[in-house]
Amino acid sequence: MSKEMLRALAAIEEEKGVKQEIVIDALERALVAAYKRYYGQSQNVKVTFNEKTGDFKVFQEREVVDMVFDSNLEISLEDAHEMNKHYEIGDKIKIEKTPKDFGRIAAQTAKQVIVQTVHEEERSVIYKEYSQYENDIMTGTVERMDNRYIYVNLGKIEAVMQEKDRIPKEKYQAHDRIKVYVYRVNKGSKGPQINVSRSHPDLVRRLLENEVPEIYDGTIEIVNIAREPGERSKISVYSNSESVDAIGTVVGPRGSRIQAIQNELHGEFMDVIYYSDDAFDYISNALRPAEVVAVYFEPENDRAATVFVQDHQLSLAIGKRGQNARLAARLTGYRIDIKRESEIDEFLVEYNKRIDDFEAKYYSDESAVEGVAVEDEFLEFESISKESELEVEEVYAEEESRTDGVEELSETLVEEVQTSEEDNE
Repeated sequence: MSKEMLRALAAIEEEKGVKQEIVIDALERALVAAYKRYYGQSQNVKVTFNEKTGDFKVFQEREVVDMVFDSNLEISLEDAHEMNKHYEIGDKIKIEKTPKDFGRIAAQTAKQVIVQTVHEEERSVIYKEYSQYENDIMTGTVERMDNRYIYVNLGKIEAVMQEKDRIPKEKYQAHDRIKVYVYRVNKGSKGPQINVSRSHPDLVRRLLENEVPEIYDGTIEIVNIAREPGERSKISVYSNSESVDAIGTVVGPRGSRIQAIQNELHGEFMDVIYYSDDAFDYISNALRPAEVVAVYFEPENDRAATVFVQDHQLSLAIGKRGQNARLAARLTGYRIDIKRESEIDEFLVEYNKRIDDFEAKYYSDESAVEGVAVEDEFLEFESISKESELEVEEVYAEEESRTDGVEELSETLVEEVQTSEEDNE
């Protein structure tokens, strides 16, 4: 068996890429369990592999003691000296306990352990390889389909694409090569599980990064993407260089760059707009091609806005089945209500009333807060005043005490002087 084991380990490392050390370690642990199963105990037992001979040997560690209570754990000093005169009390000795038929046990265990270890290591290698592609795009081949998933071959593993991750109306056929966004790589009991998507907004982001070098190097930033897969996407961009036009760079000469992405997504429209810190400008840009006349922000909710466009552009601003308005709202993060310009006067009456009510409530709340602050300040001042009065009284008392002492001393001196003068006469 020894020669066969050495050949098997070498073949596994060469063909499967699994290092011999990993398999040997698994075998040694498995053989300790097998020893316990066959011989009833494995306390202080260790199985070692000789890489030169290919043999497994069993060793039991015992401690040198004066009196032996457990022969599986201890050895007398006298018996230890028979092996080596230099052993002392407390030393640990490894004693070989390899059974005669242990080669048979090792052979039975080895096949199962090797197969299992190779499978686990292959899964680990695949997981490490593909986990680095999480949140990135890969090119795969459609393998097969069932009622739940489309299976995409990514090379060493099949990824799954759920129905929600597909582009509506996009047809998939076996052997089609498609680009997918890897949004999840998990370790599973049966191996790594990879989920991919064609509908994820970040698929557009990664495609743009690959197509536009200025995005990849950070000259242009993609601020946000709102997408309805297969129909339209809105992308807000910002340039970190005054000399680089964000939209023109992303679109490319004659629209070549954005056209390449549209072709990959089977004609999905792409609206590229300028990002702005100014909410009015950002919302106006997001609702293009409609022209925005005015924007009013709700007093009690600064993430809600009422937008007015020219009457004849209302349907353009809302879009087919409300698509333009929905995408603009997702892109900007505002709840947008779109109205006709002719309704603005009627709206302002109600809007100004809401503003007045809000200001009245705000100033009322603010006054209450200020009142509490004034009262707290007065109480603090009153407390300080009382403390100051006590300090002044203490100073006066001390001063009076010192004055009384001086007066008493003066009277004593006067009496002494008068007595001295009388004596002299």
